[in-house]
Amino acid sequence: MRWRSLATAALLAAVTATGLAAPAASAAESGPAEAAAAEAATAQAGAVVPAADREIRFTADGTTAYGTLHVPAHRAGHRLPAALLLPGSGPTDRDGDEPPALTPGTLAAVAGTLGEDGVMTLRFDKYFTGRTGAGAYQGDPGRLDLAAFTRQAAAAYTTLRDQPEADRHAMLVVGHSEGGLQAMLVARTVRPAPAGLALLAPQDERLLDVLAAQLDAQLDQAVVAGQVTEEAARTNRTALAAAVADFRAGRPVDTSALLPPLAELLNALFGPNNARFVRSDDAVYPPEVAREVRPGTRVTVTCGTADANVPCGTVPPLLDALARAHTSGPGLRTLDGVDHFLHPAGTPVDGHALAPAAVAALHEFARPWKQ
Repeated sequence: MRWRSLATAALLAAVTATGLAAPAASAAESGPAEAAAAEAATAQAGAVVPAADREIRFTADGTTAYGTLHVPAHRAGHRLPAALLLPGSGPTDRDGDEPPALTPGTLAAVAGTLGEDGVMTLRFDKYFTGRTGAGAYQGDPGRLDLAAFTRQAAAAYTTLRDQPEADRHAMLVVGHSEGGLQAMLVARTVRPAPAGLALLAPQDERLLDVLAAQLDAQLDQAVVAGQVTEEAARTNRTALAAAVADFRAGRPVDTSALLPPLAELLNALFGPNNARFVRSDDAVYPPEVAREVRPGTRVTVTCGTADANVPCGTVPPLLDALARAHTSGPGLRTLDGVDHFLHPAGTPVDGHALAPAAVAALHEFARPWKQ
């Protein structure tokens, strides 16, 4: 059997990479002052400002991060709703890609969809991706933890808020996968608090619980396909549960009973480059964070019925916590036949078109701020 396919899905829960992705495609690079001057010049003619992308940079913890600001067409001087887009786990860049192997383009497609409603967006290369690279963590990725990524995202939010076109009363955060958890963490720290959160196939359980469930499901599929025996699958499930328990307890982790690709995956996750991040993320239970979302925040949560990474059956505790926080709708949107990357099930991983149901959910989320 090709066990690489099993490890690939699980690696969506991995956190850093020792190599850097290629730089993002170039765009005009300017700051708020240059953008304001350009818009002022356009305003004198009373014209509509055409849609444009700007290369944005900001600093967090001594590292300069780079991103793309998409500004939809608008009348000069008009303030626009502004959404920060946050990617999933692993070395995922501003477009939602992990090149060269994984290029679903999820965040780039989300930016385009929200732009149709007149929502400006900022998406950025987080640590160890794209133009941002390793930054201050070069040579020592093991120092990274969940809080470092939250600070970086909060700095991006502040940068978006301070753009001359942004409406500070219509700040939004949209997070995909682990980015959904980050969206709620960022919302606790930034000012003004976001008016809306879109949690797209969000991480809704502790990190290692998500990972174990994914691997267990893939072992079940391997048994059905006749690729491993039920006994071998049972042995690996037991060894996986023991490894997770030992890691959480701070004990040495024994992966010798696991199939080689699973042992390799866990050794990487629990090794010096990733252990601090994994431990910090795994310590967070997303429904507990959801209970701290500001009352009245407009929240959309999506789950795809073809999503093997964040299945719809695990979402209820998160939804209950959001209800207890007195957030407002739309609430849950179940996307029939949609996978984890918001593509129609069966779409090649490099297919960049969002499923119609995902597009509809995004438009519904943005409706109060549609231009």
